[in-house]
Amino acid sequence: MNLNKKAILITGGTGSFGKAFVKRILEEWPQIERLVIYSRDEQKQFEMAQEYPLSVYPMVRYFIGDVRDYSRLKRALTGIDYVIHAAAMKHVHIAEYNPDECVKTNIGGAENLVRACLANGVKKVVALSTDKAAAPINLYGATKLVSDKLFVAANNIRGTNPITFSVVRYGNVMGSNGSVIPFFIKKKNEGVLPITNPDMTRFTITLQDGVDMVLHALEHAWGGEIFVPKIPSYRIMDVAEAIGPECEKKVIGLRPGEKIHEEMITSSDAFYTYDLGKYYTILPSQHVWELEEYLHHFKAKKVNEDFRYNSGENNEWVTVEEIRKLIKIHVAPGFTV
Repeated sequence: MNLNKKAILITGGTGSFGKAFVKRILEEWPQIERLVIYSRDEQKQFEMAQEYPLSVYPMVRYFIGDVRDYSRLKRALTGIDYVIHAAAMKHVHIAEYNPDECVKTNIGGAENLVRACLANGVKKVVALSTDKAAAPINLYGATKLVSDKLFVAANNIRGTNPITFSVVRYGNVMGSNGSVIPFFIKKKNEGVLPITNPDMTRFTITLQDGVDMVLHALEHAWGGEIFVPKIPSYRIMDVAEAIGPECEKKVIGLRPGEKIHEEMITSSDAFYTYDLGKYYTILPSQHVWELEEYLHHFKAKKVNEDFRYNSGENNEWVTVEEIRKLIKIHVAPGFTV
């Protein structure tokens, strides 16, 4: 895939994923025509512009806007080839307390983006999802499930428009804003690490692997797929031990809408799920291409009917020492126990 001479817009472009994605694009495709950072936080855009000033990176554009605003989105998407949708309200407990705001951003914003992309001649759209969208028990997960459905179904209403919409779904991003590892590192100095439930597990992925996955979808998606990576899990007690072995681990109870284990593929999804090698893909029940041709092209193998992908039943785990190494590489280079 060659992104030189292409125009890309990323919603939520000043977030953790957005910054990692922008860094990769500018490193690998320095001749990209335009890279639009679309977000509503002017302070974060100001700070990002110090790192990527227009005098050095004239292809980068900083566009203040909210995905809730259809007319603003439509204007921003003028001349854009590819869209990465990373904007979302993502904090579970905040969404539980402010449900209407979460719905407006995560569902209304997705619907606006679909409409604006269809109206502007965009060629490909890749939307970021979350493990919490599988069998959701909280509002954030429920809104992201609806968002996933909107992007998948958008392929059915494109008509003769050659645009494709696809989704990538993965677990907790190591070191992302608001995630547990930087939270524990900060709390370590207080001598107490709050544990919601000692049996809790989570999938984990690095920002770099998340970017790889989005680029994979951008290059290979036929439209309607939900891509799921094969990634390890961690136990929350192992994360606490890796960061603060001397700290008290105080159990405080589950927060509103929180699961003990996360799923990325439910047993109900198994009928539509295929193994692509590095990734799984959940295919749409209605697709705009020939299934047999797709399976042959990607050498895809159907998973067992009772298959499910759960962080507590995973076959791959990161150990305490591996967690420490990953923290030094991806989160805090100067980290020491």
